[in-house]
Amino acid sequence: MPIILAIETSSELASAALLRDGQVISRESVGVQTHSQTILPMVQSLLAEAGISLAQCDALAFGVGPGSFTGVRTACGIVQGLAFGAALPVLPVITLAAMAQACLEEYGATEVVSILDARMAEVYWAQYRHEGNAWKVIVAPTLSAPGQVLPISSATGLLACGNGLSAYADLFATATFAVNTKPVIMPHARYVAQLGLQAFEQGMGLPGVDAQPLYLRNNVALTTAERAAKAAA
Repeated sequence: MPIILAIETSSELASAALLRDGQVISRESVGVQTHSQTILPMVQSLLAEAGISLAQCDALAFGVGPGSFTGVRTACGIVQGLAFGAALPVLPVITLAAMAQACLEEYGATEVVSILDARMAEVYWAQYRHEGNAWKVIVAPTLSAPGQVLPISSATGLLACGNGLSAYADLFATATFAVNTKPVIMPHARYVAQLGLQAFEQGMGLPGVDAQPLYLRNNVALTTAERAAKAAA
């Protein structure tokens, strides 16, 4: 089986994972200000534990976003450097899809809405349905106010996940999908690696230069007037 090295730094949780022979080993750390310093030591630790070099990996998967502006840039920059040095293809994985994969593996959920805190009184969210061996996008990754998170359908077993649920708990308390929630689910390299493997087997590897972040927001800060208008709304 292909060996996939994955990194994920789109939230306050940074993680790295190595998928080899169907088994995943991983490392993680918390503290968004230190992702750029901690991710490479985690990668080195994983490779050392597996007893392989970076060049022996088949591809590099990474959380492409949406997420923290700095975090997704960090992932892209690190993956570009690693890919260039080892001549490896890269596999961009949507962070919200990685959260859906976590729900499938940990809770058996096949209908998932992933909700990630985007700060500035907004969330990143998407809806997925697992059919066969793949995820179908029901609602593409979107940036909106919490009250505008409207899944296409509240199918039986729909599970909502992500820290957006806890960040705006009062606004989501009356949502139709609030009966089944897992706020603890966050983007993690373990699931980025697994989705990356699927992409690799479908021939979707890209040159390292194409490791570009997915941004859903152009502005990363609000003016005082914009903050006041949003609060009033």
